[in-house]
Amino acid sequence: MARISVTVSPGASRSKLVGRHGDGWRARIAAPPERGRANEALCKLLAGVLDVPRRSVSVVAGHSARVKVVEIEGLEAAEIERRLS
Repeated sequence: MARISVTVSPGASRSKLVGRHGDGWRARIAAPPERGRANEALCKLLAGVLDVPRRSVSVVAGHSARVKVVEIEGLEAAEIERRLS
């Protein structure tokens, strides 16, 4: 299990991982930032990019903030970095 920092920009035209942002990553999310929709869309996006089940990805900090801490089960930090690069 590992954690990564993701800066989220909700309300984009489509969801995509943009690239590095400081020590973490930046993502544009199509879902609006209301009732956890952007968090759910971020988890789905990361699960797809990392090729892990959706249930393995969860937001553990920053639920209502732009900068979120996301936990990924089943992968080590080095493998996450490799798959996101």
